Amino acid sequence: MQQATQAHTQVESLEGKRILLTGGTTGIGRAIGILLGSYGATLFTFGRHQEQLDETLAAIREAGGKADGIIADAAKPDDIKKVFGQVDQQLGGLDILINAAALAAGSIDEMPDEEWRYVIETNLMGYLATTKEALNRMKLQQKGHIVLIGSMSADVREEGSSVYVATKAAIQGFAESLRKEVNKLGIKISLIEPGAVGSDMQPTTPEEEREKQKTGEMLRAEDIAVSVHYILTQPLRCDVVSIQIRPHLQLI
Repeated sequence: MQQATQAHTQVESLEGKRILLTGGTTGIGRAIGILLGSYGATLFTFGRHQEQLDETLAAIREAGGKADGIIADAAKPDDIKKVFGQVDQQLGGLDILINAAALAAGSIDEMPDEEWRYVIETNLMGYLATTKEALNRMKLQQKGHIVLIGSMSADVREEGSSVYVATKAAIQGFAESLRKEVNKLGIKISLIEPGAVGSDMQPTTPEEEREKQKTGEMLRAEDIAVSVHYILTQPLRCDVVSIQIRPHLQLI
């Protein structure tokens, strides 16, 4: 029989890894920050509300991680520049970018122009802008990992969510093409596409979400965080290109 140390492939450590986490103050992003912090990562994040930012930073530090952040909006180019200025100053470099900043959205027929445009600026343009800045830094070191949080809406394309579907379908295509562009530079690209997750994006109460999580109709944000941890700790020779994670009872 093989010894356990021989049977299990050696995994990457997150200890001291420098991570920029967008959308890290609520929902899936917050859960990711706390979990990765518990493994010794150093995180920088941002959000639009000071109270949520302060609470999240405290939770990451309590879990054992180092964390800092600022108030910023992923939809604003000047804010993205400000964020990366802080990343350079406080982290001294960047090992990992996790893009989780996103807004829920419905049908384009039901949304005012300024609202659907803002969703696209956040969900798509924000992903592209932060990825571009991260690549500028990762290419210099010939190493890095970018994780994009998408959605299974990219494939399911449910009725009444055309704006949200448009952004997540775009992220899916972006991830697939970008990986082919940068993997030769030592940079990994991974896409996670969750199904229904209990978070601030859902039109349900916390009580309803907890009940659906018990019955297998909905995921917890922490479930997605575990998937991110799995992706980031694989050996350097391994690329986890994409993960789709559904609640047990979600059939489509």
